[in-house]
Amino acid sequence: MSICVPRLSAAALVLAAMLAAPGSARADRCDDTAAQLKGQIEGLTIGKTVANTIYLDHPAAKQLRLGCPSRTISNELFATADSRKPQPAFFELVASAAAIVFTIPKPDTLRGAKRCIGRLGLLRGDDVKTRFRRLDIRCNRTKTEASISISRGKDE
Repeated sequence: MSICVPRLSAAALVLAAMLAAPGSARADRCDDTAAQLKGQIEGLTIGKTVANTIYLDHPAAKQLRLGCPSRTISNELFATADSRKPQPAFFELVASAAAIVFTIPKPDTLRGAKRCIGRLGLLRGDDVKTRFRRLDIRCNRTKTEASISISRGKDE
């Protein structure tokens, strides 16, 4: 009986160390965030996970991705609209998702997204970087679509 107890405790320690690995904890938090997005945003579906990125799908966006934490950023939300001038449904989707991911009030994320897309044009060009409420927001526009990327650095 005394021989089995040390073996069981050693196996329990190895199992606990494997479960507490930092890589799996990050993935679990990112998966939890994606599940929270799916639960709170109507019409959102979760796609595949590739290279620390979870692909999402929603009718208001051509492309939607949730970037998991890395060495430099805590999270990243990337969305692409179908046209150069995104529809209000696109802004609502981006604002809702950013509010959930970064725990910021939705009106603030909506204002930051609209401000960034609104700055695209003749004077500032088709690639704009801005900061709003401790978020790094980057907007880009091509001839057929507009995209927005919202992230927060690890040090903030």
